Amino acid sequence: MKILATVGLTPAQRELIAEAAGGAEFVDRQCRSAAEMIAAAAGGCDVLFGLRIPDEFVRNTPRLRWIQLLSAGADHALKGALAESDRVALTTSSGIHATPIAEYTIASMLAFAHGFHQTMRAQMRGEWQRNAGFMETVDALRGKTLGVVGYGSIGRETARLGAAFGMEILALKRNPADHTDAGWNPPGVGDPEGRIPRRWYGPDERVAMLAASDFITVTLPGTPHTRGFIGAREIAAMRPHAYLVNIGRGSVIDQAALIRALEEKRIGGAGLDVFEREPLEAESPLWTLENVILTPHMSGAFKDYNTAACQLFADNLRRFRDGQPLLNLVDRATGY
Repeated sequence: MKILATVGLTPAQRELIAEAAGGAEFVDRQCRSAAEMIAAAAGGCDVLFGLRIPDEFVRNTPRLRWIQLLSAGADHALKGALAESDRVALTTSSGIHATPIAEYTIASMLAFAHGFHQTMRAQMRGEWQRNAGFMETVDALRGKTLGVVGYGSIGRETARLGAAFGMEILALKRNPADHTDAGWNPPGVGDPEGRIPRRWYGPDERVAMLAASDFITVTLPGTPHTRGFIGAREIAAMRPHAYLVNIGRGSVIDQAALIRALEEKRIGGAGLDVFEREPLEAESPLWTLENVILTPHMSGAFKDYNTAACQLFADNLRRFRDGQPLLNLVDRATGY
């Protein structure tokens, strides 16, 4: 068996994977193109650990049986050659992002609730913003309702943190009757048994959940089934003070409808890390709307990202060698 890692590893990360590989051949080479990947896999490979999966690579490695993605999402990989064939198992790094993205989401909610989106702009203008009007806009998270759209590893850790702040949690998932999470998570992270939410909703009940929420976090992956999941109808159901955080994919929300609601102040605000087109176009009104907190698709970033992904890959590699079920196996029918 030959294992190829194309992401560029530190000595400690390389040792972690090599130990899990046992006596298998292990090639570690940072690759920036399909040609470099094909060259690194000379003679074929059985397992790939990487991020981008060019069609040329898949077609030139007929022995390939499993790909471990560095990312939590698989939408970029389920195209072309991989979409045409199910001969290659695909797993994601879902779970390693749960802590940083959940913290990012809570931070965005806290920033909005305490008016940081206003005071930081005032700081840039050199203004001392302390008046009765501003004070009336500041609120606490405690006692508010948080609706989690997509109750996977990220949504569950966000729910755990939100509950610690005294928030009431509502959860939406594809199968609301199944409360458990079979995905990979670090110990003590998330809500694997689904004990936190006060109420569960299915996809067809999303309008009701949005209408009942003061804060909403969207963690859905980008798939044909989730495109436009939150549109004009759903946004119209939101409370006038509601704040929405999207860390899933930009395609999940009708961005034009959201912009109109923000401009007309029909909702309180939005924290956006993902967009329909990235980079966000310079002429987008989202850059200047004062009720928007905007970041460039970085909510999952943290300094030990690759090490966490390598630990998950090593666990999965042992499972692969022993013929056990892989963690975070992508269901091609759902796209995640």
